[in-house]
Order: sequence, then C-alpha cells, then structure tokens
Amino acid sequence: MSLSFDSARLHNPFMNESHEAWREQLRRFIDKEIAPYVDEWDEQGFIPDELWPKAAEFGLLGLGYPEEYGGTSEGIDLYHHSIVGEEISRTSLGGLPSTLLSHGIGLPPVVAFGSAELKQEVIPPVLAGKKRIALAITEPSGGSDVANLQTTAVREGDHYVVNGSKTFISGGMGANWFTAGVRTGAEGAGGVSVLVIPADAQGVSRTPLPRKQGWWCSDTATLYFDNVKVPAGNLLAEEGHGFLVIANNFNAERMAMCVMMEASARVCLEEAVNWAQERKTFGKRLADHQVIRHKIAEMKQRINACQAYIQHCSRQMVDGTANFGDIALLKVQCSQTMEFCAREAMQILGGIGYMRGNKVERIYREVRVNAIGGGSEEIMRDLATRQYQL
Repeated sequence: MSLSFDSARLHNPFMNESHEAWREQLRRFIDKEIAPYVDEWDEQGFIPDELWPKAAEFGLLGLGYPEEYGGTSEGIDLYHHSIVGEEISRTSLGGLPSTLLSHGIGLPPVVAFGSAELKQEVIPPVLAGKKRIALAITEPSGGSDVANLQTTAVREGDHYVVNGSKTFISGGMGANWFTAGVRTGAEGAGGVSVLVIPADAQGVSRTPLPRKQGWWCSDTATLYFDNVKVPAGNLLAEEGHGFLVIANNFNAERMAMCVMMEASARVCLEEAVNWAQERKTFGKRLADHQVIRHKIAEMKQRINACQAYIQHCSRQMVDGTANFGDIALLKVQCSQTMEFCAREAMQILGGIGYMRGNKVERIYREVRVNAIGGGSEEIMRDLATRQYQL
C-alpha cells in the first residue's frame, strides 16, 4: 500500500471538525485550480492573474481578516492558516504562496496599525483579489538586520519623501502597495518607521529577479524609491515604532514557513516511499533493501519531531504565550528536516528524482530559500540564545 500525505501526519488533538471541513474544501479548490498547472506555472516563471480573484471568491485571501473589509474572521484560528500551508505544500510549488499570499505579511501591519482611511483604501481590494500588497523590508545592504535599514523617509509638510531601495521582495512586481520599512530618525531600531507606499507613485520603479535557484513562479523584485512622495497618513503607528510594527508579524510568518517546510518534507517522504515500493533493483523492491528502509525511518523520525514541535508552538500562539526563541529554533529544525528529507528522497528516487517535473526535484531546489528567508538558520539560533541572555 502506498503512503499518503495524510497518513504521514501526526494527529493534532487541537484541531476540530471545522478545521477538517476547511481542509477538505481547500483541497478540492487546490486540486482543481492549482495542482494541474504546477509544472506549467513553474516553467513559465509566473502565476496567472486569474488565480487571485478565484482565490478571493473561494475565501482563501480573506481568511482571518475582519469581516467589515470582506474577510472571514469568525471562528478562524491559527490552525486554519496552518492547513493552508499544508495543503498548498502538497503541490510542491513553493513559489506560489510567496506570491499569491504575499498579502499575508504585507497586509497585517495595515490591519493592526493603519488609520481608518488607509484600511478602507487598501484592505478590501486586496482581499477581493483586485489589488495586491507586498512587504518591503530587505535591502541590498542587509537582510535580517531590520534595525539598521538604510531607506530614508523625510517628513515635508503632509508628505514623506522616500529614497532608497529594497530587494528580494516577494510579490514585488505585481504589488499595488508596499508596506515598507524606512528610516525616519537616528540610527538603530528607534529610528525605524513603516510607510505604505503606493506602487504607482512618481519615483517608484522596480525590476524583476527571475534568475532564482528555486521558487521559479514566484514574483520577486528589486524596488527603487527616488524622491517618492508618500502621504503622511500612510504611516503605520507612529514614527520610530516601525521595528515593533515589523516584529509584530514575525512569529506568524515563521510559523507559516515551519508548517510549509514540514509539509514539504512529508511530500518527499511520500514520494520516496511510493517509489521504493514500485522500483526494483537486484531482484527485489528498493523498499526491501535495509539501507533504503533506514533512510525512510529517519525521515519519518525527523518529521515526527517537527510535527510535535509545531503543535507545541502553535498551542502557545493560540494561548497567547508564544516564545519567539522556541519558534526561531523550530524554524531551524524544520529547514534542516526539509533539507534532509529532500536529499534522502532524491537518493531513493535516483535518476528520476533529478529530472524536472517531479515534486522532489522542485522541493530540493527550494530548500535554501526556506533556510534563509524569514531569518536565516544562523540568525534564528542567535535570536534564541539572546532570549536566554547568553
């Protein structure tokens, strides 16, 4: 019997019937609107615009956002969002959520810290799939060092004048707004603010970054701001509070990445097990060779550990007791597990695993972006140790 994606998943005692109903509905949507086109979209290097309104109509884009802006928030919790990550990861198309769901990191700061006018302008069209928003933090001079970003915003009357650049911005070419970290004050975290910059403002330009190791279908861009005038009302929170605005979403972003990395590792396990039961070498199935069985056992062992760790951190987030150091280390464990499982699955599949058009090959290409994006493994370890004042 073949191993299925679901049979490789630990039972989560905190999920109920509403979660499983959401999974079933979402899986049908993905199997119809996404899964058949994975190879095509990856090879062409972009996702068709038609997917956004389809995802909006289904309810995917508005999941967890306020009803008054067109979202669905009643009864929605972290586990509904985790199911999204798991089900999309079944397709192996890692570049899809970074583009289709780029509002997942660009929009929450607007929801939490924007003025009433700004919220009304931005949130409804994004949730309806008519417009898009991206988070713009990383700069050519540095990635995770948010406290030392260099893009400046100088207040002049009722506007800010923005100068600088951002790079590796997911959803950057298609975005209508950028939730951007800027420097409005002195050096350090206390001088950082966040502005929502309209993409069509004079002085904004952007170039695509198509030549990537993985996430081929992902819309990734470098942004340039040349004396861009941004209304002062587009400031989120207050001047100098930008680091808190940005950090407010760190835990959710990293947990989402952890869920998708663990799910990707499960895809690798499933592909390896099913191939090992079909492929024969030296007169017997690959699955009958002890060395292959041991590879599979260690893959499952590491996946189980990630699943249990994810359940622990998820429960803390739901209870409001999240520990950012634990989540940082969880991200390291999940990226290492994804890398291990991708490598071992590739070894089990052999030559076929090296050919384009199969899930393991795609996931293997996308390991590094997960180990770096959202905070590299090295920075995550350092963040955790700083929490314990080492």
